[in-house]
Amino acid sequence: MLSTPENWIDLHGDILYRYALSRVGKPEIAEDLVQEALLAALQNAKSFWGGSSERTWLISILKRKIIDHFRKTGREKPLSGSEEARLSYEDGGYFDGTGHWKNIQEWGSLPSDILEDKEFWRVLSGCLDKLPLRMRQVFLLSEQDGLKGKEVCKVLGLSPSNLWVLLHRAKNGLRQCLETNWFDFLTVHKERKS
Repeated sequence: MLSTPENWIDLHGDILYRYALSRVGKPEIAEDLVQEALLAALQNAKSFWGGSSERTWLISILKRKIIDHFRKTGREKPLSGSEEARLSYEDGGYFDGTGHWKNIQEWGSLPSDILEDKEFWRVLSGCLDKLPLRMRQVFLLSEQDGLKGKEVCKVLGLSPSNLWVLLHRAKNGLRQCLETNWFDFLTVHKERKS
């Protein structure tokens, strides 16, 4: 059952805004997309059948608005020299031939425990913020939102090879950032416990 539309901003506004901002990178665009999603939800409230939570329903509407935004903005703009330099992460042998992670440093806990760790999510969020916007978009759409490669290419106006390069560089950048920030945090945290 839906709460009243007047309460949607209070109940879900912050989460919707953070979700949009993490994908588009610009506060004013994120605000506009949240407003569009809420308006669409208001117009379609009668079609909500309760198969998911109200928040999940609103996020799915927002996700479609974000994808529409990416389609409207069209092809990727050329990168400046400084942005191109930021993209030139070395592979360092982190990935196998299929682009999947090879084993990385000892995480110190089970992966399921790490997913419950708020500090890990803070570090990961900071690492995502350090990625260039297009890399962050590619990573979030394909890895977090679960879009297939062809869908991401269509949404962002990328060629398959460009998608692969951006995704590879995003993963590599995240790995480097996590090794520096997360593993250093774990080391300091372990030393304090000793």
